[in-house]
Amino acid sequence: MQQHDETEEGSADESTTGRPPISPLDPATGRAQELHDLLAGDEALTVVCHDNPDPDCLASALALSELAADAGIEDVVLCYGGDISHQQNRAFVNLLELDLEPFEPGLLSDRLVAFVDHSVPGENNDVPAETAIDVVIDHHPAESVEARFVDRREDAGATATILTEYVRALDLDLAGRLATALLFAIRRETLGFLRGVTAAEHEAAAVLHPYADAETLRRLASPPVTGATADALGTAIENREIRGAVCISHVGRTGERDALPQAADYLVELEGVGTAVVFGIVEDTIELSGRTTDSRVHIGEVLSDAFDDVGSAGGHREMSGGQVPLGLFADAATDERLVAFVEDIVTDRLVEGMNLPEDEADEG
Repeated sequence: MQQHDETEEGSADESTTGRPPISPLDPATGRAQELHDLLAGDEALTVVCHDNPDPDCLASALALSELAADAGIEDVVLCYGGDISHQQNRAFVNLLELDLEPFEPGLLSDRLVAFVDHSVPGENNDVPAETAIDVVIDHHPAESVEARFVDRREDAGATATILTEYVRALDLDLAGRLATALLFAIRRETLGFLRGVTAAEHEAAAVLHPYADAETLRRLASPPVTGATADALGTAIENREIRGAVCISHVGRTGERDALPQAADYLVELEGVGTAVVFGIVEDTIELSGRTTDSRVHIGEVLSDAFDDVGSAGGHREMSGGQVPLGLFADAATDERLVAFVEDIVTDRLVEGMNLPEDEADEG
């Protein structure tokens, strides 16, 4: 880790670093050094991404691996559960040449274990619930978070923002893919600095921008969309129901899990709609994605209240997700019957939980 000479005021001289000074009293500096010291005491690290990782999770994992390397850890593994199926997530992995491995329990043995962008074993990951975690860095709501090092900030717009603070405080090299990954992750997580953004995201972007590759950012922003994803989006648009200012829709059975948040992002922008929830059957699970621009609605709490007794759901005020196992109903005679059953149950729970009109509104 590089060290800077300090000015009389106690901060690094901008003229020698080319970057704005960081106050030694900045809390991020202390937390970053604390994490660095913890990592320096070990030889191997497994960074566990949450299931179906997005750019925020992937960029944060990359940044933590760079921090671990700076602390002297040569054996760093980045792993994930589920699939990387969203076209933007696949482009992120390919263009930034991320080295990822599918999660397996053996990656938890005799190694430090870190979570980024999630925080609880067994929730949105395949890590056994009893596993001791060493590092947690996250910005999602959660309960019973335990680790040797925890930095969980629900007010942060992205986990990548927190990692940017650490990288900046420890003066790690941002050249190359690291700045590009972190900047794109912050942009994507905040929908272009429009959703859940704080001053910290703008400050992080200012630090990252001079080092990010503009062409890679452009390619990441507009990856090609598969025909299956386009079909799922079309199905969600066709199946939409408007109840008050809430749009509820489904994509039926699909292999395009990541089409659900894309559909929710689109439907919440419809005229007169402030909240959108899209669900679909993916293998043997009902997947849900929610979005809201209505300041009166906390969509994370809405999904949690509606589905936590039968699955797991939750998230931020403006964006959330959930999973409900189908159990015995997964063996329903036909997809048509199963989809109709799921549509009725999910819609009824949302209508009751949000106190919505019983009948679909007239959009005409």
